[in-house]
Amino acid sequence: MDRLSKCEANYVPLTPLSFLKRAGSMYANRTSIIYENTRFTWRQTYERCCRLASSLRSLNILNNHVVSVLAPNVPAMYEMHFAVPMAGAVLNTINSRLDAKNVATILRHSEAKALFVDYQYVQLASEALRILMADSQQGQSSMPLVIVIDDVDSPTGVRLGELEYEQLIQMGNPRFVPIEVQDEWDPISLNYTSGTTSEPKGVVYSHRGAYLSTLSLILGWEMGNEPVYLWSLPMFHCNGWTFTWGIAARGGTNVCIRNTTAYDMYRSIATHKVTHMCCAPIVFNILLEAKLNERREISSPVQILTGGAPPPAPLLEKMEHLGFYVTHAYGLTEATGPALVCEWQAKWEPSTRRT
Repeated sequence: MDRLSKCEANYVPLTPLSFLKRAGSMYANRTSIIYENTRFTWRQTYERCCRLASSLRSLNILNNHVVSVLAPNVPAMYEMHFAVPMAGAVLNTINSRLDAKNVATILRHSEAKALFVDYQYVQLASEALRILMADSQQGQSSMPLVIVIDDVDSPTGVRLGELEYEQLIQMGNPRFVPIEVQDEWDPISLNYTSGTTSEPKGVVYSHRGAYLSTLSLILGWEMGNEPVYLWSLPMFHCNGWTFTWGIAARGGTNVCIRNTTAYDMYRSIATHKVTHMCCAPIVFNILLEAKLNERREISSPVQILTGGAPPPAPLLEKMEHLGFYVTHAYGLTEATGPALVCEWQAKWEPSTRRT
């Protein structure tokens, strides 16, 4: 046995990129992304990611280069979780709640070669880039290439430089062959802590770690086939707790929302029959305190995975009354998001609770 060697027949590096390749083939005609009036299938999402990866390579983004993105939960943010590593690069999703100084710190420390900016955050990015420019003139850092992400559903025309996301999609090759992952320990993403105690600190996720964490969560949460997942958790939080990759693994549908408001969440849940969502406990208050004109009737149970401190029992009861069933998890950036999940036990309540 000690003379057996690795080959394509018995070994492949673990990477969540394989989830998208499979989804593009096995779930080709299923809806992958819904954003307002825009919809994509998994075949289209795979093709769009190939196009973007192709364009990144043409812009001289090479292996292990860092590509940063400052954006809300829009389709581009989701696609970049696959397209950037498909180009051999490393994705850095920046917390949009940080100030310009901290954003500049992240761009400087990560040595980002490109920065994608949603039109909503152009002002924040401009301020961060001015700080970075001052450092660059002193020889302390270099400036990233800037690409604006306009709204794919309702374009605004806002720009910061000459390049725009959808233009890169159109320019790219839909038959681009993704850069092969040679070592599953290679980095797939670079995340930063929020900088609450000092400057943000970087955490590198490997392809292997992201793959295993993704499978761990979709198994621990018992996420079945074809989930409809509402993006109420920012994708910049530990790559959306790895569900950016997990929804592709289950052939599900990503319901993207730009703002986590009661109106947008209730509307999306009712319209698209959402089955799963993640959020911080504060989102419970947004849902519970919604005005009557913001609410919609929830016709089927919605599973919620929440993090942080365990929600008190009275709060869980109020959420269940609305149709939300909560599972608690705990984790941190250094653990690829949730590392502990309080799995439901049948002895806690009658089995009819979750049916």
